[in-house]
Amino acid sequence: MAYVSFFAIAAIAVGSALGLILRPNAIHGALFLVVNLGSVAALYLMLGAEFLAAAQVIVYAGAIMVLFVFAIMVLIPGKEEAGPDPRRGARLLALPVGGLLLLLLVFVVMGRWSGPSAPTGLSGSAGAVGRLLFTSYLFPFELTSVLLLAAMVGVLLLARRRA
Repeated sequence: MAYVSFFAIAAIAVGSALGLILRPNAIHGALFLVVNLGSVAALYLMLGAEFLAAAQVIVYAGAIMVLFVFAIMVLIPGKEEAGPDPRRGARLLALPVGGLLLLLLVFVVMGRWSGPSAPTGLSGSAGAVGRLLFTSYLFPFELTSVLLLAAMVGVLLLARRRA
């Protein structure tokens, strides 16, 4: 039963990622991204990492997606739903490139995967994540916060120029 639920959730994740890439409408793409982030949270739950699943839903599917939708609404006001897709060529090129990457991923996984590995001392608990986040991964964590701040300031500047 675990395999069936894993493959169902993985199919939803892959399908929503394809929907994100293939939809020309930015709002529809953002909604597909919410579905994808939710399915990743479900995969975290299957791994027993409840804290990471909750953080995935709260931080990414909640806060970051609200920021994305806000930025899309501010930067693309009144854009029509239908019309010719200006990125059609790039999207058609993305399909074979994505297929090649999927094939490469299958070869890498099949070559190295030898069943479940022995459990490590780390888990998805809040203490373990916090310990790693504020010791080994402190610089990337702070760099991410600066990048998000720069993105918010950029959106505000772009929105102010249009008004």
